[in-house]
Amino acid sequence: MKHSLQIKLSQHLTLTPQLQQSIRLLQLSTLELNQEIERFLQENPLLEREEDEESPAPPSTPEQEASVATSTTSSTESSSAQEDSSPQSDWNGEEGYTSYGNPESDDDDSEPPLAAGSATLREHLLGQLSLMPLSRRDTQLVAFLVDNLNDDGFIQDDLGELAEILPEELEIETEDLSIALKYLQSLEPAGVGARNIGECLALQIEALPEDTPYRAQALQIVRENLDTLALRDYTKLKKILRCDDDTLRNIQSLITHLNPRPAANYTGSEARYVVADVIVRKIKGMWVASLNPDAMPKLRVNRMYADILHRNRDASLQQLSGQLQEAKWLIKNVQQRFDTILRVSQAIIDRQRHFFEHGEVAMRPLVLREIAETLTLHESTVSRVTTQKFMFTPRGIFELKYFFGSHVTTETGGACSATAIRALIKQLVGEEDRRTPLSDSQISEILGKQGIVVARRTIAKYRESLQILPVNLRKAI
Repeated sequence: MKHSLQIKLSQHLTLTPQLQQSIRLLQLSTLELNQEIERFLQENPLLEREEDEESPAPPSTPEQEASVATSTTSSTESSSAQEDSSPQSDWNGEEGYTSYGNPESDDDDSEPPLAAGSATLREHLLGQLSLMPLSRRDTQLVAFLVDNLNDDGFIQDDLGELAEILPEELEIETEDLSIALKYLQSLEPAGVGARNIGECLALQIEALPEDTPYRAQALQIVRENLDTLALRDYTKLKKILRCDDDTLRNIQSLITHLNPRPAANYTGSEARYVVADVIVRKIKGMWVASLNPDAMPKLRVNRMYADILHRNRDASLQQLSGQLQEAKWLIKNVQQRFDTILRVSQAIIDRQRHFFEHGEVAMRPLVLREIAETLTLHESTVSRVTTQKFMFTPRGIFELKYFFGSHVTTETGGACSATAIRALIKQLVGEEDRRTPLSDSQISEILGKQGIVVARRTIAKYRESLQILPVNLRKAI
């Protein structure tokens, strides 16, 4: 084989550091962007915030509310004491059971609770336990069970298994834990320490005054016929209780007002704020997008350092020169990020203007490619822009990706947005007669009469995504 040298001309795209930074900033949420900027401010002396930037005042207008937008709560995760610490380390022989937050413990190095919510419930229960006239051994056993409650306040582990994990020298039997469980179940909130949902509801009913109407019948149902109630088999329940519709309706109301998660109010939560990037207003009959000023970081180059670099071309200042260029890149890329968000948002608004006028039922089908072609952008760019970016509208706060969705063919050959169909299903279910709720087939027929051809299985899929129960579970007495 003969070797030879050839000259070949080709084109290829090189991702420069500036372009890489631009792509990275585009995919960040506003909160993540602020964190990234804080890191740059600490590392680069050439970059600073504008001096006139102050913390925004508490929102008082719809536009200002967009900077705070909304908050959602997420349950704090917690783990049981069985997983976090061995029982041998907590049981100290004659010293007894030592637990986190115990005033008798002077160990400053003890491990803190993993979740504030669990600690709050724990303190609440142990505070009541300290007022009960129990022996030291029983108090320790109840405290041990408290540490084995899950986030809902249930004991999920079998008492026999819990007895086995305790040191043998303590001679703890299953019967001992059963007695301790009775003490735990007598504490507030009612239902705590239950081993299943039926026992939880029964404990709450037992805590009601004895003269509470329908107390005995409700207790019978949760103990013996809870599955029948869950299946809405009202005919069978009326035969069991030998009652009429009104009585059964009152019994059901008593049960449904109980709390199946007695520890829910003690579960810690943290606020997670959604900051709107874009504000939508109707101006002279047109829906217009504008950037939320409180979401835009105000950055500039440090003038003092920039002047020093301008007057001196010393090689020793080469590092500062590089940092000056980085600061300029960041400021440009941040501005480009918000400009792109604004362009994409306005393009979405132009195509979904009926949604802003009439709500979800007027949502039209929209795909990323349509916006990308309109703005001469790549689909991946539009995808980055619409992820974790939020729009503040008179109808609420929505992620930009919310306005995109698949379509369903209509009878006339057109297309209807899946979001609009979900809204119609929700509307139909909300207006149905609870005694004869609509089946998926009936909903499909109703939509078909409106010219929207949707299969029954598609209705079922959309209904489940809306967390709407099937027809047999929506039936009321």
